[in-house]
Amino acid sequence: MDLVTRLGLKWPLFQAPMAGVSTPEMAAAVSNAGGLGALGLGSAGVEVARAMLRQARALTERPINANVFCHAPAVRDADVEAAWLDALAPTFAGFEAKPPDALHEIYQSFAVDRAMCEMFLEEKPGVVSLHFGLPDEGWIKELQAAGNLVFASATSVAEALACQAAGVDAVVAQGIEAGGHRGVFDPDAEDAALPTLALVRLLAEAVDVPVIAAGGLMDGTDVARALAAGATVAQLGTAFLDSAESAADAGYRAALKDEALRPPVLTPVLSGRPARCLQNKYVALGEQLGARLPDYPVAYDVAKALNAAAKSAGEAGFGAQWAGAGVARVRQGGAAEILQAIGAELEAASV
Repeated sequence: MDLVTRLGLKWPLFQAPMAGVSTPEMAAAVSNAGGLGALGLGSAGVEVARAMLRQARALTERPINANVFCHAPAVRDADVEAAWLDALAPTFAGFEAKPPDALHEIYQSFAVDRAMCEMFLEEKPGVVSLHFGLPDEGWIKELQAAGNLVFASATSVAEALACQAAGVDAVVAQGIEAGGHRGVFDPDAEDAALPTLALVRLLAEAVDVPVIAAGGLMDGTDVARALAAGATVAQLGTAFLDSAESAADAGYRAALKDEALRPPVLTPVLSGRPARCLQNKYVALGEQLGARLPDYPVAYDVAKALNAAAKSAGEAGFGAQWAGAGVARVRQGGAAEILQAIGAELEAASV
């Protein structure tokens, strides 16, 4: 399948979903400019997700990539959760706040959220993409029958083959350089940690569906290399983090430019699953404490609470400041402007 033709793109460029940072305005701007815009909906409930899709649809008639998480439901451990709250209590106190009395599983996995699937069947975003695993194969067929393409992330050949067997239309090859959460199906299994280009080459040989390169790609030259390695399309996230339409707050935007916080590191301390984040104060605190973490996304509940307390006290260094390995080349400007610049660079690199 030619994804560029099927989606009506000017360039083989996707904006990464980036839950918490992508906005309807960003997604629509990218899609209108000739790429595929995306919304990270893994942290949104059904009605919030529906509202975001409709906001994007009011700004563009072109396809939008609606991204969801397919993680296994959290395994709760009251002792581990209480110990983690106790460990963080002194830091909360430093901001004249108290940790939550209890933690909650703040995100429902798409794999068990039939209501979210029904919403996609009704709203028809154009693309639904899956992270952390796969839902029931019947759901994938239903989404496709409703007119959506379905993509799924893979960090290894084994995961890519599972995606293909489930019937997806394309596989997102998530290299180790990618910002945000690793899409590994089993967070307890050994991660091969393959770089993007190496993973693309392996997956292009292993599967018959298109491969989308993701991780560390920041400009047209990077994209050209990914396409030469066998990718059909390239997906860029960190390149759009500081765009005008990004939901990143002022502290996050300042951190993106802070050389002292680089390179971004892969850490589970914020959410309970490995994710690439700037080396901010929460990352340092988690590593210092060294306590056992609650399961994903339960750990994220208290991380968000501590970030809120810190921000109220004027401290911006406790947030989930996800960023990929290419963050030193983060771009500014409107999302459409950034997309068009990368497209022009790609055309120049391909001559």
